[in-house]
Amino acid sequence: MDEAQIAKVETAVLGFTKWLDRFGETSYDHQSFFASDLARAAKALYYKKPLVGTLAVSPMIFCEAFLPSARRLFWKRQRFPIADAHYAMGFAFLSRVLEHERYYERAVHFLEVLIETRSPGYVHYGWGYPFNWETRRGPIWHDTPFITTIPYVYEAFQEVYRIDRNPRWRAVMQSIAQHAVEDYRDVVTSPDACSCFYDPRPNDSSGVINASAYRAFLLTSASIEFSNDNYRKIADRNLNFVLQAQHPDGSWSYSTDEVRTFVDHFHTCFVLKALAKIEAFTKNPQCTKAIERGVDYYVKNLFDEEGLPKPFSRKPRMTVYRRELYDYAECINVGVLLAGRFPALDEISSRVIRLDGWQKRDGSFRSRQLLLGWDNTPMHRWAQSQLFRSLCFFLYRNTQNSDGNLLGKN
Repeated sequence: MDEAQIAKVETAVLGFTKWLDRFGETSYDHQSFFASDLARAAKALYYKKPLVGTLAVSPMIFCEAFLPSARRLFWKRQRFPIADAHYAMGFAFLSRVLEHERYYERAVHFLEVLIETRSPGYVHYGWGYPFNWETRRGPIWHDTPFITTIPYVYEAFQEVYRIDRNPRWRAVMQSIAQHAVEDYRDVVTSPDACSCFYDPRPNDSSGVINASAYRAFLLTSASIEFSNDNYRKIADRNLNFVLQAQHPDGSWSYSTDEVRTFVDHFHTCFVLKALAKIEAFTKNPQCTKAIERGVDYYVKNLFDEEGLPKPFSRKPRMTVYRRELYDYAECINVGVLLAGRFPALDEISSRVIRLDGWQKRDGSFRSRQLLLGWDNTPMHRWAQSQLFRSLCFFLYRNTQNSDGNLLGKN
């Protein structure tokens, strides 16, 4: 990556940090339209009786498509643990790139917040959403931990621990790993594979592919950090489920339940990220083959005619937007993790990271490009924090030499 592009990314990141200082650490969310009891009831009706339910949810869908700032009429600003984890990681990377104490202190601040906001009622550390979430299988109540959230928190504590070696952070990491082992059920899918539940509820469903990918990564990492063979055994069975769920064309559906069969951008990236990280730990050749097939599908099917991220290659329903900030954030992540291995992906990554038209003058990023205009509502979980983290990760990886030291630094 040329120095001009690196400088441009650094400018964008520093502009964002100033915006974050002004804006604060709470925000509205993608799900704000459906977080209230009334809106959840409308969504539940849609799942049970689609024709009648469509009328019930139409005011929210209309606002999402044409009046996104109306979120404030439906719900409140909140703090999101998954966003706090991304901010902690981003500031940890930034502190190592720019060698400034205040960025390290911001990373530590977010870890302290995460400790305070852990899900109550569990022996070990876990985190979920701060709102009630209506799903096809009924409501998931606020603070229910998710296997799709806790790996990011684990990584946040890990990145800061790598800087200061504070044993307090490592103790939280081990507690998160134990939570991932003890509180999520596995369902056998083949003689050597298991799919894990999305959350600890006894009535949850298995089959969500990125959920098993997240757990496989987390427990593979923890097995090495804590020399725990049991972690690795569980991780390998979840990994095998992910590998066996890949379609012949290289894609992954969202789930194997034959209902949620859509293929979308950022969930594909979640799976590729997990496989790339596991491959880096284990050198597993099956991971390598799956990544190669997955990237081939990804670059051919999840970018539009302009070579920019598109939300779906196989849609679940009609969408009210053209492009998604979350897709950009995760595309950059995958591009950094797999840099130099796939020329087509490298070319796409260099185009996507320019973020043409996405950063506003105040330093924040637009959330979506709608069918008409933009959704300019800043949402930490969707996906201000994810993009900040991925840009800081890009800077970190592109300012290191082959020995892992920062270029131009002692």
